Amino acid sequence: MLVLTRKLGESIAIDDHIKIRVVQIKGKQVRLGIEAPKETKIHREEVYLAIQDTNKQSAEVSSEKTRAISKLLSPEKKTSGSN
Repeated sequence: MLVLTRKLGESIAIDDHIKIRVVQIKGKQVRLGIEAPKETKIHREEVYLAIQDTNKQSAEVSSEKTRAISKLLSPEKKTSGSN
């Protein structure tokens, strides 16, 4: 882990596309501003971990449950001669 010391208004650069700036220091809290391309996903760690957990649970759904849900969502096939 790289540990850096920055003062209010100072920033760090990650590659050529991401800049993190200290925008406010208030007590034990530091407010950071992040400049990054729109396609870069940025989350607080607790949100990121929740997303990962949800994705993991979704991937663990059995194929039997997936087929059952698929049957519920697919339109019923009409038999010939029915009105």
